[in-house]
Amino acid sequence: WVRIEEFVAASWCGVGRPPHERARLANAFVAKAVLGLTTTVGLIERLAVDRALRRICGFLMCRKLPSEATFSRAFDEFAQGRLAERVHEALIKEHLGGELIGHLSRDGTAIVARERPLARVDVKAPAKRRGRPRRGEVRPAAKESPLARQRQQSLAQMLAEIPTTCARGTKCNAQGYKVSWNGYKLHLDTADCGVPISALLTSASTHDSRAAIPLSLISAQRVTNLYDLMDAAYCSFELQEHCRSLNHVPLIDHNPRGGMKEEFEPSDALRYNERTVAERSNARLKDEFGGNAIRVKGGTKVMAHLMFGVLALSADQLMRLRE
Repeated sequence: WVRIEEFVAASWCGVGRPPHERARLANAFVAKAVLGLTTTVGLIERLAVDRALRRICGFLMCRKLPSEATFSRAFDEFAQGRLAERVHEALIKEHLGGELIGHLSRDGTAIVARERPLARVDVKAPAKRRGRPRRGEVRPAAKESPLARQRQQSLAQMLAEIPTTCARGTKCNAQGYKVSWNGYKLHLDTADCGVPISALLTSASTHDSRAAIPLSLISAQRVTNLYDLMDAAYCSFELQEHCRSLNHVPLIDHNPRGGMKEEFEPSDALRYNERTVAERSNARLKDEFGGNAIRVKGGTKVMAHLMFGVLALSADQLMRLRE
């Protein structure tokens, strides 16, 4: 289903020692996500005793398995080249690109990493003088909201501004208690069938709404959907207008912010219940496909590790649809 070996180019030109075949190593990392193996050492040990898995990945029985260092160097190459992201994009376009998706559920989930968050540098703004400005005095314009600025930018500019370094994040869980963690946030757009359509990694301190516009543009390039389902963290007039500009119907839970909460219409409330598919995708990614076992450092490598899990989750959900 994944056919990741078709996206790995040969790297040997006949000079020097022939390297290990990168296609076999890429298949091994997909197997690592499918089997829920937490470390590269565990993957090598499994390949050493499982002859069927070794053949499926493409390793020859008459040759020695690559070392742990070789696996690590190959993973770094895959992370820098965004291999898993490109394979996932091709998989979605092939199987769901011509389909009409009813609802896309958007949500962010905490990713705990084993690294120290970068020190936060607070830049103090100059004190604002009260009253009317003096004659000839020019005061700075009011600060523009990030969502309003994103609506005037291209996708590349949005992605360049979103922080992807390790940070300290805090959010309320489903029970209403505040939880904190060091690491990142993974934002997913999930279709009704449980297949993740697109993914975006940000720092843990990034608000969920800042990833909504670029994530919706990435999803719009891959599939056609009718409704965008988001929780109260995405409640914003700019987001609603952006969804309508894509010819989508936004269903965003209202955030009263101290006022009266606006409830959904009965028909919209039934549609909003489809958003539970996002929670199931996040749970499966963490429990079954390595989302809770981050052993690498840096946003690029963390994204590569998570995308191998997203790739395995997408293929698993597509096989269930075929059944």
